[in-house]
Amino acid sequence: MEYIKIVLLGIIQGITEWLPISSTGHLILFNELFPLNVSESFESVFMVVVQLGSILAVVVLYFEKLWPFKRDKKESMKSINLWLKVLVASLPAAVVGLLLDDIIDSKLSSPYIIALALFVYGVLYIYLEKKVKIKVNVESLEELSYLDALKMGAFQMLALIPGTSRSGSTILGGLISGISRPVAAEFSFFMALPVMAGASLLRLLKHGIGFTANEWVMLLIGSFVAFLVSLAAIKALVGYVRKHDFAAFGVYRVILSIIVVLFFTLSR
Repeated sequence: MEYIKIVLLGIIQGITEWLPISSTGHLILFNELFPLNVSESFESVFMVVVQLGSILAVVVLYFEKLWPFKRDKKESMKSINLWLKVLVASLPAAVVGLLLDDIIDSKLSSPYIIALALFVYGVLYIYLEKKVKIKVNVESLEELSYLDALKMGAFQMLALIPGTSRSGSTILGGLISGISRPVAAEFSFFMALPVMAGASLLRLLKHGIGFTANEWVMLLIGSFVAFLVSLAAIKALVGYVRKHDFAAFGVYRVILSIIVVLFFTLSR
């Protein structure tokens, strides 16, 4: 039964990491309903480290853009500049996340906080997509400036609150900054690499790696499933954002937030 839960958590992670609906929020809610029969330390590590499977999917799908050691010096410089922008964008969340990790982990992971974040950002998505017309100034990764990257990084800090959505916050910040939806989505994928890797390392340093063989197998299975599902989810989102806005995700978030509040209120 525990392995079934691990596979389902991997699927949830792979889908929700890249959609603007909050992977952390969905993982926490699922674990509230179907708690893993594992140690508290392993559970805390699993909920973060399973994301490594998702970021591996980004590396595989965008290897040509990310690999800086190309024979063509011009193409190589494009990749190096992209990495530098990613690092700039990662600084705000890295600093704040390091300082507030314990508070976020212990105080902001309740179903009601998640529901509030789902609702607020759901309404914001709907409002921005349907009521606000923003002029697009950036239509390619090369046009993305370091200031644009920093702005998206500032929005990424908001995703430290469970239920907010890292991809949703960063893409939203990109749209508000005048970045086209496809470019904002793609750069958001790249921003995930150092942030998720850093969060996983921090969690492992905090809790250690003294898990049982069974727990290591669970972690590997969850990450592998997240990797496979992420490959499909990323491709699907890239195709979706070229033709659609994020209003549908906003509606989903609002509906889910109401369901979460009703369920946890009536079940207690």
